[in-house]
Amino acid sequence: MARAPLLQLSDISLTFGGDPVFSGLSLNIQPGDRVALVGRNGSGKSTLMKVMAGLVEPDSGDRVAGPGITVGYMEQDPTMEGFATLGDFASSRLDAAEMYKIEMVAEGLKFDPSRDVNVASGGERRRAALAKLMAEAPELMLLDEPTNHLDIEAIAWLENELKTTRDAFVLISHDRAFLRALTRATLWVDRGEVRRQELGFENFEAWRDKVWEDEDEQRHKLNRKIKAEARWAVEGISARRKRNQGRVRALQDLRAQRASQIKRQGAAAMALESGPQSGKRVIEAEGISKTYGDKVILRDFSIKIQRGDRVAFVGPNGVGKTTLLKMLMGQEQPDTGTVTLGTNLLPAIFDQTRAQLDPEMTLWDSLTGDPDMRVSGQADQVMVRGNPKHVVGYLKEFLFAEAQARAPVRSLSGGEKARLLLAKIMARESNLLVLDEPTNDLDVETLDLLQELLDSYDGTVLLVSHDRDFLDRVSATTIAMEGNGKATVYAGGWSDYQTQKALTAKEEAKAAPKAEKPVAAPKPAVAPKPAKDGLSYSEKHRLDALPAEMERLEAEIAKLEEFLADPELFTKEPLKFKKATEALVERQEKLAAAEEEWLELEEKAAG
Repeated sequence: MARAPLLQLSDISLTFGGDPVFSGLSLNIQPGDRVALVGRNGSGKSTLMKVMAGLVEPDSGDRVAGPGITVGYMEQDPTMEGFATLGDFASSRLDAAEMYKIEMVAEGLKFDPSRDVNVASGGERRRAALAKLMAEAPELMLLDEPTNHLDIEAIAWLENELKTTRDAFVLISHDRAFLRALTRATLWVDRGEVRRQELGFENFEAWRDKVWEDEDEQRHKLNRKIKAEARWAVEGISARRKRNQGRVRALQDLRAQRASQIKRQGAAAMALESGPQSGKRVIEAEGISKTYGDKVILRDFSIKIQRGDRVAFVGPNGVGKTTLLKMLMGQEQPDTGTVTLGTNLLPAIFDQTRAQLDPEMTLWDSLTGDPDMRVSGQADQVMVRGNPKHVVGYLKEFLFAEAQARAPVRSLSGGEKARLLLAKIMARESNLLVLDEPTNDLDVETLDLLQELLDSYDGTVLLVSHDRDFLDRVSATTIAMEGNGKATVYAGGWSDYQTQKALTAKEEAKAAPKAEKPVAAPKPAVAPKPAKDGLSYSEKHRLDALPAEMERLEAEIAKLEEFLADPELFTKEPLKFKKATEALVERQEKLAAAEEEWLELEEKAAG
């Protein structure tokens, strides 16, 4: 028996500014769906998600949620007027006794519920919005770029939560690894059409390329047919005018069909041009350290960065990645040690806060007002790698419409701001690129192009990112900042770092002196054993992760049991009692499964 959909969109049409965004769109979201919503920046993904959430009213068509179904939407820029703290906002639809849910989610997403909303950063506000959605646990979650402003540890926590949830979700993200791990179906928004494939994101790019290949073949056949019919019209129409007017009309229809086809959005015309070659030694740090009050950022760190190196900086938010980057660039002085910069350096810097962009300036003024891009006596020209170009022409190379040239920067989406900043950076020659969170908000196609440019770039690249896939594609060296001043240099990208870290931990465990056998065996959540050689890499990684997962589940079970201990809860709040009981049973099942999995992996490792 077919299940009723959680959400149904029927014949949806929507127009903004005269251009149709969607026309005749119909789709269903079923219970248990795990859907990737993908498409180019500006294709309408977020608009479609807002239609699904009921926040944007279509011009025509119907949106129907199933009986009793709640649909939750994670706001990109949540309004928090009337709330004193982030926790007040996140728990606004929960009973006071359910605050434990916010505490559990806050721990995983690393935000402080007591933080004053008036001083909270954009990233903190977004994490509070995500916590609100996760705690409310609607039957359908709509998540628009949930990993933005999350560090890798928080992304891993969120990934695990979504893997184990029974609720359906639709997910917009630029993070390939996140999408591959979670999705089982794909919605692709392309030129106003929404296609669905019952395969996860891992299969998306092959599917997209096949669709485009078929489309190009059909266009080629159409062009050949038009060419043949046009030749006939010129050479043979005079002798058969009366009998063949239908064929002439058919030729006109073919031309109209070609004209009506919407061209695919091309890739941004990004280009990186290395300036004069830098010295072989780009940066050398010797025994540097940094402390802010009681917080140790870095302790006795040394590194030599050579010309052409690709160095990634990874670690939790707030651990000091940007501070280390600034010290290596000479923008901030270490407390101890020395930093020596090489000769003939021409740096170009992409900062994560987009501080180089004035939100009140227009795109035009943002480019022409840049001293490095200004062309003397030419108000409509910018200097691009030594050659003057018209402002609008250069903006079009980065996929901006002509009408956007005079729009304020604040009107741009996150992806458009990133492209504008890349346009400023790529206009100048450089031999040292400093990229602090460049991947946020960029679509998959633009990320592919950026990776290709970095691969062929002759200069040196310093990269801060939480995008595991991008780190693996770009970096050849990884500096892992693990807190308490510890920074370790590993060869390779993110996956290589994870492998080497696990091997190092294993060797350290072997070398450590054996402790006396305790009277009672320690709980696995407190003292997990190192993985053994009998396990695959993924099994070793899973064995390392299970103790923390079991510890978290035990803490959640304890809080739920405390909540359910109220003898009047069933009488006063039967619905909350039911939900808490279901949550308790679910977590107990997860804990039992995790313990069984841990024991199986331990036995396999020992064997």
